[in-house]
Amino acid sequence: MGQSHEISAEVLGQYLQAKLPELGAVTGLEKFATGQSNPTYRLSTEAGEFVLRAKPPGKLLKSAHMVEREYRVMAALSDTEVPVPRMVYLSEDEDSPIGRAFFLMRYVEGRIFWDPALPDQSAVNRTALYDAMNLTLARLHNVRPEEVGLGDYGKPGSYFERQTSRWHQQYLASRAAPRPDMDYIADWLVEHMPEDDGQIALVHGDYRLDNMIFSPDAPHVVALLDWELSTLGHPLADLAYQCMQWRLPHAGGMRGLGGLDRAALGLPSEQDYVASYAARRGISPPENWAFYLVFCFFRLAAILEGVVRRAADGNASNPETARSYETAIPVLAEMARRVTKETSDG
Repeated sequence: MGQSHEISAEVLGQYLQAKLPELGAVTGLEKFATGQSNPTYRLSTEAGEFVLRAKPPGKLLKSAHMVEREYRVMAALSDTEVPVPRMVYLSEDEDSPIGRAFFLMRYVEGRIFWDPALPDQSAVNRTALYDAMNLTLARLHNVRPEEVGLGDYGKPGSYFERQTSRWHQQYLASRAAPRPDMDYIADWLVEHMPEDDGQIALVHGDYRLDNMIFSPDAPHVVALLDWELSTLGHPLADLAYQCMQWRLPHAGGMRGLGGLDRAALGLPSEQDYVASYAARRGISPPENWAFYLVFCFFRLAAILEGVVRRAADGNASNPETARSYETAIPVLAEMARRVTKETSDG
């Protein structure tokens, strides 16, 4: 039996009155329809608008749903060029009135784009919006973790080796039945693991268009959200993860750019996007690009396997959407396998 994601506004209000009396009384609490991993709410108080982000109820996979880490990383980035909401308060598990950890942050006004093709924008605006994403990613990876108090935010070095092992284990723990393509890819990643080149950065872990809020009237990122998967790692993991979108199909709910005339739409090619990022960071374009792409396809498929498992167990934040992800997993695995074949053929 799953546990409820509902939060009592009365109980929460009493807690906040004691902890944060400057917020005044709670006047509204509404759950956002989006957000598969950590249930998220718009909280209205006499002092203004806030966002509450909580762990889901129920049994959780080890190291998953760490809203405490989200709070810490966004608080640490508050005085950098990386745009994040202002953190307000963290309530950890043992103190929480809802029985699980949550944090509060200021609500940020702006635009969220769910379709990467940006159908309601002009070609000029599309170009500018993608460039803003590119700039924000370069700025994130240029942050020196130790200078913002995040030197211990993850294990340095061997990022892809550790992450491949982690997501393979989580995939095996979540899957309902074997998936031959996923097993093949896991083995391929181990066999083609590049040597560690020493690059270490703060990586977001889920860097994509719909995890950003853009200015209401300008192509600027005003808030980068959803830091649950952030850690110290290799910056190319974020870049390749975003560039998966160029390859995923646009049709069928995958929200990719595959099959679109990107040049006509004013969208950059994958190659140009990578080149712009490298130029902004003062680094050479990456070698072994296929490995990074395959890793990101595998990792996303493993994440979705966990979401599907939570839906089956009754603990998903949005069960219907979670179950629909089951059809995406074999698509991701097949696309990853296709990249490995292209590599072997080339």
